[in-house]
Amino acid sequence: MKHDAGPGGKAKSPAGPRRRVSGCGLAAPSYVARVQPFPRFLLAVCLALGLAAAARAAEPIYKIGDTFAAFSAKDQHDKPYTYEGGARLVIVSFEMGAGKAANAFFEKQPADFLAQQRAVFISNIYGMPGVGRFFALPKMKGYPHRIILADAEGFLARYPAKEDQLTVLSLDDKGVIIGIRHVNPKKEMASIFAAAK
Repeated sequence: MKHDAGPGGKAKSPAGPRRRVSGCGLAAPSYVARVQPFPRFLLAVCLALGLAAAARAAEPIYKIGDTFAAFSAKDQHDKPYTYEGGARLVIVSFEMGAGKAANAFFEKQPADFLAQQRAVFISNIYGMPGVGRFFALPKMKGYPHRIILADAEGFLARYPAKEDQLTVLSLDDKGVIIGIRHVNPKKEMASIFAAAK
């Protein structure tokens, strides 16, 4: 193929001007796009999230004699909540059915019932699809009692679970776990608080 001659009689390349690639003596077209590096701050965020999830997964399941750890989450009204001690009961719902039964019981009690009992109620919503959240969250907001939402991967990894039942941790005044029970929320809710007296 014939190329037009430029100044000095040299033929022009149809590919445009070329630049020399360092270290190999070859010329590469100047229009070759450079590969943009992955942003460092995004890499750092991904690494931090991965390490946090791995750390949670590596923590052992709670057992009698363990000290209950502080945690932060949000309640059903999207208000921040930080637990730093003081509870004698931690009640955990892992499944929607158990959570509904527990809420039905708490709804019939005075609004400050959980606070008076020094109890914390945690309900798992992690992995709930958008349609489920659309209906479940407004319902939760209507309850007079406070519901702490477990909405992060691994948040409940340390809590021993049993299908269709609530997990109840009993704590002493120092926050040490002195009892672990699994309770049928349709039949045994009152027994949770009777046993703690």
